[in-house]
Amino acid sequence: MNKQNKIKIAVALSGGLDSSVTAFLLKQQGYDVVSITCKMVDDAKFEQIVQNAKAVADKIDIPHYVLDLSKEFRKDVIDYFEESYKKGETPNPCILCNRTIKWGRLFDYAIDELNCDYVSSGHYAKIVDDNGTKKLYPAKDSKKDQQYYLFELGQKHLNKILFPLSDYTKDEIRQIAIENDLPSKSSKESQDICFIEKPMTTKKYITEKFGIKKGDFILINTEKKLGTHDGFYQYTIGQRKGIGIAYEQPLYVVKLDAEKNIVYVGTKQDLFKDSLKIKDIKFQYETNEKSFDALVKIRYNMDAKKAHIEIEENKASINFYEPVSSITSGQAAVFYDIKDHHLIGGGWIE
Repeated sequence: MNKQNKIKIAVALSGGLDSSVTAFLLKQQGYDVVSITCKMVDDAKFEQIVQNAKAVADKIDIPHYVLDLSKEFRKDVIDYFEESYKKGETPNPCILCNRTIKWGRLFDYAIDELNCDYVSSGHYAKIVDDNGTKKLYPAKDSKKDQQYYLFELGQKHLNKILFPLSDYTKDEIRQIAIENDLPSKSSKESQDICFIEKPMTTKKYITEKFGIKKGDFILINTEKKLGTHDGFYQYTIGQRKGIGIAYEQPLYVVKLDAEKNIVYVGTKQDLFKDSLKIKDIKFQYETNEKSFDALVKIRYNMDAKKAHIEIEENKASINFYEPVSSITSGQAAVFYDIKDHHLIGGGWIE
């Protein structure tokens, strides 16, 4: 890449390791690089994130812009997070943040206001051009691959996104930061839910929001009451710890009834199901297929499982060839091509 080409790229810069090295690599390759940091919450933690990002931008010698999106983040992500628990669902705020903040308002600001040609981030995923159609493939570092979180991206975005980390491992990225003395060289992995800061936990956060609401633990197969809990919203499907009931076998949360405030529990075998339905489907590229086999993930940290998918408008039925554990309402089900594992699309589990 030659500087004379003047291709301008905005990097979503959090000040952490991955986004810092992303900005460094693009600057090194001769692009005209600027950085944008989103302030998600108006508090000391996010003020520190802004300062960390500025230190990185200064080190690399690139312009740094700050977008205060705390009101939008509260409405689009935090409110959604809280309402999901209230409905007995388990939310995935990272995907919502990608849709509304990173590849929503930040993306639009970069393209429309800063006149950038591309937007980049520290995500681990690989964009490949397939005869004019952009497809999202796994990154080199399979442990860090983040296709799952990006399933709502379409061609509008994929045509203007660069993911420079796709051909690196996490260890290689850290080594680049160390060798070039980037301020983020010793930074730790970011926590899952950025607006819940330790020692606060999700359970404490939700309990403070909704209070204590006594309800029953019910054994799923016999309808027998086994004990009481302090609110169904403190639990999620597949959970084992924190149930606190002595039983002949380990018990897991297998179903939530938000209306009746019941937490249904059962054995490990009770967690397995072979089908689910999803809504609000997004495809990453146009396809006329309505019935096909694919590899499906129902959460980020699982191996994709083969399933048959039947599409009907913006909904779908997914039938697994082998039962899967802990299908959870509110999570995303994402499907991939069986042959080469590129991302096809996904939706939200009903």
